[in-house]
Amino acid sequence: MLGIFSGAIVSPPEELVAAGSRTPSPKTTGATLVNRFVDKNPSAVSVQVGDFVQLAYSHHNESPLRPRSFGAKDEIFCLFQGSLDNLGSLKQQYGLAKNANEVLLVIEAYKTLRDRAPYPANHVVAHLSGDFAFVVFDKSTSTLFVASDQVGKVPLYWGITADGYVAFADDVELLKGACGKSLASFPQGCYYSTALGGLRSFENPKNKITAIPANEEEIWGATFKVEGATVLAD
Repeated sequence: MLGIFSGAIVSPPEELVAAGSRTPSPKTTGATLVNRFVDKNPSAVSVQVGDFVQLAYSHHNESPLRPRSFGAKDEIFCLFQGSLDNLGSLKQQYGLAKNANEVLLVIEAYKTLRDRAPYPANHVVAHLSGDFAFVVFDKSTSTLFVASDQVGKVPLYWGITADGYVAFADDVELLKGACGKSLASFPQGCYYSTALGGLRSFENPKNKITAIPANEEEIWGATFKVEGATVLAD
C-alpha cells in the first residue's frame, strides 16, 4: 500500500529532512513514486484525493494473514493492512453491521476520535488488537492519521520524496528509490496525526519519541525510538 501527501497536508518531519541532508542520495518525485508502484504491482488501484493526496494499493504478493484493503466513507479514506483479532467485539462497540471489515471499523474509530474530542487518541488505537498498519485521510478536514501495531508485524515505512511529499508504504525498497536517506521505519505502537501534534506513542503516551541518526551503511537515515519502551519480539 502507498499513500503520499503534499506539504499542504503534512509538513515533512524534521528528523527525516535532517537524515536526508546528512547523507544526500538520489530521490524521485511523488508522481514517479506512484507510477513505480502501479508498474510494479499488477492490478494496482490508485486514487487521487483532491489536489494533494494520492493513495494506492494492490493485492499482489500479499499475505493471506495480513491482507491489504481500501475503503472510503463520508470523505474519509483508509488504507489498511493486516487483521484485527477483536474485530467482532469492536463492531458491536461502534454499532457496525456484522459484515463490516477492518477498514470500515478504523474509519468509524477515527470519526469517534474526531467528533468526540477530547477523546484520547491513544485509547482509540490501543483498543485495536492484532497485526495492523493503516493510513487514514479525512478530506473534509485535510487531516492525516497513521498508526502501526504494538509489535510492528505489519511493516510500515515513511519518507520524503524529491518534491517534498511525505510518503507511507509497506514496501521499503519502493520508498528507498524515491526518498533516499530521508527514510525510516514507522515506529511500532505509535500513531502520527496532523491534528494531534505529530508522532506519538499510544502504548506509552507520556513518553518522548526521539530520532536516532542511522549508520551510513543502513538503508534508512534515522530510527525512531520511544524512550523507556520495551521492544517486543516477533
